[in-house]
Amino acid sequence: MEDDTKIEFAHSKKEDLEKLEEIRKKAFQPIFDSFKNILGETIYDIAQKSEDESQKDYLVSLFNQDSIWETWNAIYDEKIIGFVSINMNESTKVGEIGLNAIDPSFSKKGIGTKMYNFAVEIMKKAGMKVATVSTGGDPSHLPARKAYRKAGFQVEIPSVWMCQELD
Repeated sequence: MEDDTKIEFAHSKKEDLEKLEEIRKKAFQPIFDSFKNILGETIYDIAQKSEDESQKDYLVSLFNQDSIWETWNAIYDEKIIGFVSINMNESTKVGEIGLNAIDPSFSKKGIGTKMYNFAVEIMKKAGMKVATVSTGGDPSHLPARKAYRKAGFQVEIPSVWMCQELD
């Protein structure tokens, strides 16, 4: 990519799901592999694998008629290269970035940061007072944390998920 200023955003449509799933799968596979490596095969298979596998269904649910999420495509050269879901709570004035991904072949080019800045602007225009996003604290989520920080997310509450294999 020569110029990331050519990134455009458009509402996702249900017809985009196949492409979004392809991007989600490629982007998250290294994270799921990392989880398996960190947890070990036994704990991963029991405690994490089903959640990772259900992420595809979660993506599909973003397009349900009663979904609280708005999903946007990141487009470069007329091709979808990423997506971001946004939830805006009118009563609390809190906007949240949810499931999102960039095609790994476009990573480390500032596209994630641009996409998160776009999401924050949508939230500001809708009158939100706070923007939130959740991500993992493990090494495989470091690129996401860097992109969120570049987009202005500076206040963090660390969280640790601990596991123990039982006999």
